[in-house]
Amino acid sequence: MPINTADNKDKSSRDQRHQASGSTLIDVAKVAGVSPITVSRALNRPEVVSDQTLEKVRRAVAEVGYIPNMLAGGLASKQSKLVAVFVPTIAHSLFSDMVQALMDQLGEAGYQSILGITGYSVEKEESLLGAILGRRPDAIVLTGTEHSALTRQRLASSGIPVVEAWDLCDDPIDILVGFSHRAVGKAVASHLLEKGYRRFAVVSVSDARAVKRNEALVNELNAQGVTDVRQVTFPAPATLKEGREGLSQLWSQEARPEVIVCSSDTIAQGVLAEAAARGLKIPEDIAVMGFGDMSSAAQLYPALSSVRLDGARVGALIASALLQRLQNRDDDRTPVRIDTGFELIDRVSA
Repeated sequence: MPINTADNKDKSSRDQRHQASGSTLIDVAKVAGVSPITVSRALNRPEVVSDQTLEKVRRAVAEVGYIPNMLAGGLASKQSKLVAVFVPTIAHSLFSDMVQALMDQLGEAGYQSILGITGYSVEKEESLLGAILGRRPDAIVLTGTEHSALTRQRLASSGIPVVEAWDLCDDPIDILVGFSHRAVGKAVASHLLEKGYRRFAVVSVSDARAVKRNEALVNELNAQGVTDVRQVTFPAPATLKEGREGLSQLWSQEARPEVIVCSSDTIAQGVLAEAAARGLKIPEDIAVMGFGDMSSAAQLYPALSSVRLDGARVGALIASALLQRLQNRDDDRTPVRIDTGFELIDRVSA
């Protein structure tokens, strides 16, 4: 039998278009043996169809691989049920704990979350925001209060509820859930001065929030008569390598510090590792202060002094503030400010 090449090409083209567009609601209806409107009801209002029909539709959905068009449904309700969450990294337990708690609570309320990784870059944040705004999320969660001018302009004009987390500022875009990094820096300086340390050094990354802590630390030390504070700075994100290199640089100088304040527990662990490799005693030869109080901090040898933040609590507070705003969209949009606070944890290392 001769092969009709044109027909085969047409069929192949139709198959490719079908595969590219995915299965439709009509496909589900055919397999289930019900009408398309019954499928729609089963998916969107399952309580109005019989258990037998609901089971047929669910089996058909699984068979054809149907994915409901949430955007089309959102056009009618003006809600996408989508929340975008931007964090610099998920490698740090503080951010992953926050994201987990936030997503869990939003999920219980019927919202799905999409995660964007900014890599500590305002330019990357701006790019991600441009991509997500076209999908009309119901809300956006950002890490920090430092954004590009375009990002602030887009968010202000979007009318979408916005949370800025992990920092406090005087001009929040909308909802603010965080703590003062400058207050952390000042508190750490006062705490270590009270313990008798006078020769300070800082090993840090160039992240904007770490810069705020370091500036406040140095300002407080200067106010208390400590003016020579050595600083070693690396690009974010931090690794143990930066901690080891930081101590190496400081120890090669003639005037060695008594205490090193680190911008993260990760860097502090690197400092401890390098100190051990050099045979230095902690805290007799060098004291070390971390930031974040990761779960491993108390288990290190020696145990690491740090600044405790509760990522899971921050995530829960963000979710609560967002859900309240989403449930009262037409009410007063006065900016919300929630100070989560922090706690200095004294252990052996400092």
